[in-house]
Amino acid sequence: MESLLNETQVSEKIQVSLACLRRWRVRGEGPPYVKVGPLVRYRPEAITEWIEALPAGGNGRRPVGRADSRRRMALSA
Repeated sequence: MESLLNETQVSEKIQVSLACLRRWRVRGEGPPYVKVGPLVRYRPEAITEWIEALPAGGNGRRPVGRADSRRRMALSA
């Protein structure tokens, strides 16, 4: 029998509020869950897979600000 996580455990594990986790679930945006009767439960491996599928950032380069590109456009016009 596999071990399932409850909402509180998942919110602590991924460091988001319980309200945020519930909002994601309602919108279909969060990690996949299972219903056990009226209870919401999460498979640990599903949480790991969901996290790994999230986009990652931080390539070490400085982002080009929108204000900079607008200023260049205004100067060239």
